[in-house]
Amino acid sequence: MKQPAIRIPSSLEMPRTESLTLRNGLKLYTLRVDNFDVVRISFVFHAGSVTQNAPFVAGTTANLLAEGSSRLTGRQIAEQLDFYGSYFEASLDRDYVYISFCSLRRYFRETLKAAEEILLRPVFPEHEVETYCRKRRQQLAVERTKVDTLAREAFAGALFGPEHPYGIAYPESAYDTLERRSLTDHYRRLYTGGNAIAVCSGHVGEEELKAIVELAEQLPEGSAPELRFPEPESRPFVHIERPEALQSSLRIGRLLFPRNHPDFTGMQVVATVLGGYFGSRLMRNLREQHGYTYGVMASAVNFDRAGYLAIATQVGAEVTRPALDEIFREIDRLRREPVGEEELTLTKRILTGEMMRILDGPFGIADVAIENILSHEGEGAVNRQLQEIRTITPERIQSLARQYLDPEQLVTAVVGPTFR
Repeated sequence: MKQPAIRIPSSLEMPRTESLTLRNGLKLYTLRVDNFDVVRISFVFHAGSVTQNAPFVAGTTANLLAEGSSRLTGRQIAEQLDFYGSYFEASLDRDYVYISFCSLRRYFRETLKAAEEILLRPVFPEHEVETYCRKRRQQLAVERTKVDTLAREAFAGALFGPEHPYGIAYPESAYDTLERRSLTDHYRRLYTGGNAIAVCSGHVGEEELKAIVELAEQLPEGSAPELRFPEPESRPFVHIERPEALQSSLRIGRLLFPRNHPDFTGMQVVATVLGGYFGSRLMRNLREQHGYTYGVMASAVNFDRAGYLAIATQVGAEVTRPALDEIFREIDRLRREPVGEEELTLTKRILTGEMMRILDGPFGIADVAIENILSHEGEGAVNRQLQEIRTITPERIQSLARQYLDPEQLVTAVVGPTFR
């Protein structure tokens, strides 16, 4: 049998996004994907860690929303969701809190009853706050015995500055002074219609949409927080010594820009060539040729007001210096030599395949839509990105590498034993 030709699609289909602004200011977006008999509603609040008035408030608030309401205990809420095979998920990053409810379509109204308790009536029971803080303090203390965790925090601090909202790392002892009233204040201030969007996806009929509107309009009006962001203050190098460590954790990168910058997709391609897949340049060099590591990755990361490129790996402590040298050698090669056509074709296929994988289903479609809405990219963002990936040239990649990967502008964080 003859293998069919591999073809990079020229476009990817996204359902049309319907939008509606509710009376309380919340913007509701609907993506109808009717061949899946499920419905998901995701609320996104601008209530991440950059908005908190005290350490760990944002994460604790988000993670304790479902631990009891003014009418139901946390156990009762969980049982109500479990009975209908529904699920609730809360997560957060530096900027946003994401709260999702998903169920079969026929049980969606019942799921929204639990959502109402979680979104509108959380009470943050004192004993739950105390238990959570005690556990999280211990978990964080354990995590910070690992060189990888320390390197991630040190790298953020070196990129943005240790007091910048994107760079700060609080001591675990801050959990000892976290009070319930800080959570209730954070919730009342930021979990409002005017500080949120909602994205509904799946088999969404008029009845489901009406029920979502009824729930969402009960959120108070509110407004987006006014935030002051200082200018980042990068440091070129930081080393945290861990003499007992058998491995060193390495982070190399630089500040870039948010997702809506015209060079963001191009830098995603650059990062993929460097370390975005198993056969990437850094993986072939550090793992296959030298045996310094089990794995290495490179990616372009975006926040609401900034972005960065990061290369991350862990290597044997005795090869810290040669590993760093090889990483910088690969960066220099990317700046000096155009990428070969075969390597570039593979990179394009990998990036396109990942986009297709993410968009295979209503929930992945909704996640992409949320990212595009928050980045103010609007309709057509997926195909604009795909078109840029399809048409990028070796010369364009080399130009981006020369512009953004100047060694003098790179930040390096190392956690491990002393090295020369």
